[in-house]
Amino acid sequence: MLAVLSPGQGSQKPGFLASWLELPGTEARLRWWSALSGVDLVHLGTAADAEEIKDTARTQPLLVAAALLAAERLPMHDVSVVAGHSVGELGAAALAGALSAEAAVTLAGVRGREMAAACALEPTGMSAVLGGDAAEVLAAIEAHGLYPANRNGAGQVVAAGALDALAKLGAEPPAKARVIALQVAGAFHTPYMAPAEQALAAVAAGITPADPTRILLSNLDGNAVAHGRDLLTRLVRQVTAPVRWDLCMRTLADLGVTAVLELPPAGTLAGLVKRELKANGIEIVTLNTPDDLPAARDLVARHGTAPSHEPSPQFRVVVAGTAGLFHPAEGLAEGDTVSTGQTIGHVSTRQGPVEVAAHGDGLLTEWLAHHDDPVAPGQPLARIGGHPA
Repeated sequence: MLAVLSPGQGSQKPGFLASWLELPGTEARLRWWSALSGVDLVHLGTAADAEEIKDTARTQPLLVAAALLAAERLPMHDVSVVAGHSVGELGAAALAGALSAEAAVTLAGVRGREMAAACALEPTGMSAVLGGDAAEVLAAIEAHGLYPANRNGAGQVVAAGALDALAKLGAEPPAKARVIALQVAGAFHTPYMAPAEQALAAVAAGITPADPTRILLSNLDGNAVAHGRDLLTRLVRQVTAPVRWDLCMRTLADLGVTAVLELPPAGTLAGLVKRELKANGIEIVTLNTPDDLPAARDLVARHGTAPSHEPSPQFRVVVAGTAGLFHPAEGLAEGDTVSTGQTIGHVSTRQGPVEVAAHGDGLLTEWLAHHDDPVAPGQPLARIGGHPA
């Protein structure tokens, strides 16, 4: 099983899109997306220096555009799982078929501008806390009145909040940990970004998302997102909510992912996966230039879904949104008609039952999990096919 990952802010490098613009049609594509996002993506991806592309308002649409540009050169129909880090979630949502490329780039432009504006309201920032006991690190962050904005796994937590509080954390780091101030504009993924969340919500309300056509993992809790509306709500909420990349990687392991392909500018997420999941033996390829496309396509061919020329019925697979024990709805059997939004079962968790609903009209053609089966996030539970007569 193959997962394609879309990186977030901080992964950009000057001129990283220059080689891509040598491919036919890519410059025109970027100019179209520039009109939608409100920034010059061609200039930013080729001629802009590090300081210019560090600007949140410019960086966010640039990163989403870069991921989508490269993905257009891949056989994405063979990809099973997609995920993105922070703003990379917008790119992943488009790759999952839940958003159009145009909608993803437009939302990235709004998100970047509004988060930059929120950063200007108060002097805030972010610091990486590396090493130390995880519980002690989180306790120290809370004790200083800060927020764990990113939990990236592999002993990496990013603290965010007021600059004076970050300075105190740096002067009094948790045991066996070191604190490194990050060159960012403000405290992303914290309540300081509330104005940006509200502004993004106002624009997102005008978008009609589709349900993902492949497994799409959410930064909010690492769960697979089955419904387009839920996805859009999560994307907006993520502006002020912590990025739980650690939980996304845990789900990759739970799903049995055998290979990971990171889209440009690649390297950051691949490094986290390598350190966190090295025992799983996952094969990793980073796609940074068109020269990397043969290796990327080879990875897709070996770990993706095998293509078939045989005609196949159209169906939707309902997946678990969380881990627990699955219980099909009482009296619902294979061959029964189901409708959009109908509860077909629930997953029992320690926090209580989580309903599982059909995301399309049709026939329940096959149960893929049965009563009291343990299920992982993103695990297929039922197959719904065709339309009722």
